[in-house]
Amino acid sequence: MSTTSAPFGLRPAFHPSGLDRAQALANGIVSGYATDILKGAPVRYNSTAGTSVAAGTITNATASGAWSGAFAGVEFTDTTGRRRVSNFWPASTTFQAGSCIAYFYNDQNIIYEIQSDATIAQTSLGGEYNFSASTGFTVTSGNGTTGLSSTGLGVSTAVADGAQGSMRVVDIAPYPDNNWGDAYVIVRVQLTNTQFYGVYASVV
Repeated sequence: MSTTSAPFGLRPAFHPSGLDRAQALANGIVSGYATDILKGAPVRYNSTAGTSVAAGTITNATASGAWSGAFAGVEFTDTTGRRRVSNFWPASTTFQAGSCIAYFYNDQNIIYEIQSDATIAQTSLGGEYNFSASTGFTVTSGNGTTGLSSTGLGVSTAVADGAQGSMRVVDIAPYPDNNWGDAYVIVRVQLTNTQFYGVYASVV
């Protein structure tokens, strides 16, 4: 049984076409961005310039806002001239202008795996949920040593029919000892509150 709380963020499982490549976005993170962006964290395109973010870059998504995909890593040249490659963005890092490339999955058809922050049943299939606000499962939580996100699906955030959630549950991950009704279930989800279609609000 899946009884251990061990969230890992959003992990691409498959794409209907068989392609789940990450996008490489030049200058994708603003130098000095003051918050970790961890591998597997949901991210969004930023379209409003602010004091710590810039239009045309990506930032951490919010628990229930529109998002575009999952963070996969970053490379940049630091201020000493050394090229750095990391599976996460370390908060407040500065780099040489024009040297940053951010990698993230941004195809809304990708199916991701994510751990729920509480027990969930098969009746959740087809339902929409937001990201968790529980300690250790939030969109910005994770491990700054390994760089892995601990973003989770918030079971208590199930939205009513006709309402908008961040993701839709489409399956259970087919792993041994991962069953509906376990304490923490690894489920498969698809992005529903997408930045790619319709109107979304900018968040700074």
